Amino acid sequence: MSLDAYLDAYDAAHRNRWNKFTHAIGIPLIVASLVVVFFAWPWAIALFVVGWIFQFIGHACEGNSPKFLQGPVFLLIGPLWVLLEVLAALGLYKRHPTISS
Repeated sequence: MSLDAYLDAYDAAHRNRWNKFTHAIGIPLIVASLVVVFFAWPWAIALFVVGWIFQFIGHACEGNSPKFLQGPVFLLIGPLWVLLEVLAALGLYKRHPTISS
């Protein structure tokens, strides 16, 4: 799959505004935990757990399961998707829809 196809699949599973909101909080917490683990592992564990709680709350609101269950590559697509969503909200990015043949 192309990067655009992965982003399209991820976006399709994250339409609900509450799911988007919880991911905007949860994913940065998880990513931050990966850095914080080198300085204060108890805080890193807390950030990691709280981040995943936000993720699962969002998916409960959306009524679907996390995309990473369909493949581990989605664990990398999620942070990229959040970054692109933030950049789009700031008017700094617009992803063009994939043209299917």
